[in-house]
Amino acid sequence: MGDFYQNGIITTLHNLSRRPLDELEDELVRFSSTRSLGLLLPSLFSELEGDALLRIVEHLAKAPYLAEIVVGLDRADERQYRQALEFFSRLPQRHRILWNDGPRLRAIDQRLEQEGLAPMEAGKGRNVWYCLGYVLASGRAESVALHDCDILTYDRSLLARLIYPVANPAFNYEFCKGYYARVADGEINGRVSRLLVTPLLRALKKVFGSMDYLEYLDSYRYPLAGEFSFRRDVINDIRIPSDWGLEIGVLSEMKRNYATNRLCQVDIADVYDHKHQDLSLSDEQRGLSKMSVDISKAIFRKLATNGVVFSTETFRSIKATYFRIALDFVETYRNDALINGLDLDVHREEQAVELFAQNIMKAGEHFLEHPMETPFMPCWNRVISAVPDVLQQLRDAVEEDTREFSADGLWRMAL
Repeated sequence: MGDFYQNGIITTLHNLSRRPLDELEDELVRFSSTRSLGLLLPSLFSELEGDALLRIVEHLAKAPYLAEIVVGLDRADERQYRQALEFFSRLPQRHRILWNDGPRLRAIDQRLEQEGLAPMEAGKGRNVWYCLGYVLASGRAESVALHDCDILTYDRSLLARLIYPVANPAFNYEFCKGYYARVADGEINGRVSRLLVTPLLRALKKVFGSMDYLEYLDSYRYPLAGEFSFRRDVINDIRIPSDWGLEIGVLSEMKRNYATNRLCQVDIADVYDHKHQDLSLSDEQRGLSKMSVDISKAIFRKLATNGVVFSTETFRSIKATYFRIALDFVETYRNDALINGLDLDVHREEQAVELFAQNIMKAGEHFLEHPMETPFMPCWNRVISAVPDVLQQLRDAVEEDTREFSADGLWRMAL
């Protein structure tokens, strides 16, 4: 059971009573009669072949309040796209699959590239960006949740709690971030959040003093969680990175666009486990190593827009301060693990801290060497201004793909 403590400058909604799922879903059904609800699922084709997504779809099929489910499908050829259509056909809700590698969506991407508006880097950020565009194009959902497709411990109560804050008309929240304890199989996970983001934020506060943006990020209990929900009007003006800085980028944009009393976080799961990334000690272009560089750059870029001036000496101070704070956190997490009967490998933890410290410097050096780098994807308002019929094109492409490649009867069933 969670506590009721409110930390930081955003509202925390706790799980205090283990409220029955059917009560939550009954309320969501009532809310959906006046505020339609949707779900985004950014997915790789490979996830259709694992156990996690099958479990997710089986649970989602029982969620009675969703008006639409939008699946972004990456790394799929035609045969695999057809397989995805069949895989998701078990969903009784209206659902559409964006075949991101298909010729129709590629044609739209090439049109945007001619205008200098196409996402530059493939990956989850690009997938999410196009899914957001389709939500605007479809217009069927007014409040939308997003979660990953590799959650091994998925239960649809996660979705119910995640979308509730932006579904309830009595609440004024525009955005909600999910959080949970990353504990599974007797271990504490979530190294990048525990050992990079939190100690880096504390180090930045020591170096630069208290700043509203740093206090804001430090208010989130799990800033790198891939689960969040939002009202549809959030989509128009949001600019997000296409790399591993996606989650930090989304939080930064919400701080830029909304007062903090319109933002919240909610406890969505007692147990959470998903696919783990390798630490990748020897290759900074892979795994947690690349993730740590991208996240650090995202934070530095945002601080620069707030007037913070960086130099090589500044980054050396940040690295040294971070390293000491992070090592103290290793001891803290070791003790937390012991009292709960969990395992924590101190050697692996300190290896991660050493790697993250090096990558903070690499991120800083990259930032200084490329001051004009803009890895953000444009907001959809700008895209629509440049290509006024882009949403119609996107909607038509998805419908035509569905019509052409669906098995007999599947298309009509989903109308």
